[in-house]
Amino acid sequence: MYTLYSMQRSGNSYKVRLALARLGIPYKLVEVDILQGESRTPEFLAKNPNGQVPLLEVAPDRHLAESNAILWYVAGGSTLAPEERIVRAQALQWMFFEQRSLEPNIGAAYFWLCLVKGGRDLQSHALEDWMENGYRSLKVMDMHLSKHDYFVDNRFTIADIALYGFAHVAHQCDFDLGRYPAVRDWLDRIAAEPGYVPMDWQRQTVAAE
Repeated sequence: MYTLYSMQRSGNSYKVRLALARLGIPYKLVEVDILQGESRTPEFLAKNPNGQVPLLEVAPDRHLAESNAILWYVAGGSTLAPEERIVRAQALQWMFFEQRSLEPNIGAAYFWLCLVKGGRDLQSHALEDWMENGYRSLKVMDMHLSKHDYFVDNRFTIADIALYGFAHVAHQCDFDLGRYPAVRDWLDRIAAEPGYVPMDWQRQTVAAE
């Protein structure tokens, strides 16, 4: 059985939990509070020297980091992971977009405004750039979704899961999703997918090592 090291309110961790729930894959969940330095202990750094979650133990002493890499691993062989060459490349295209455009802006705004006490004041110098670039990313998504129900092959894939992780919390960190009706409709479609679990859904966890 997999062991997933995750933080409940982490957008990147949530992506993996959502995929595992959609696929019905059992796993042991270990909660890691990065705000309390739990990903910087010698024990955790021995598993992931980058000191980040999510982290998936796929076999004893064998770990896989980076949320989108984990998505490809757990979804391999399922309908969530496209196999046709062009469709697979399109999924990767949107997942690279997520890590280059969405996570550094909406993800950063979410982290500092919603998770870190006093984060708005600490990062006031960066907020304007996050908002400008985050809105640009949402506009790109909205343009695509105005013509497609999903991001790849007109069906639900891990590309949607990757983008959903931070897009669905954008309204919590000052982004006005009222500007993007196609994005809002897509968010509703994802939430209606079989096996869907919200970010705040909790399952039994064990203590972080």
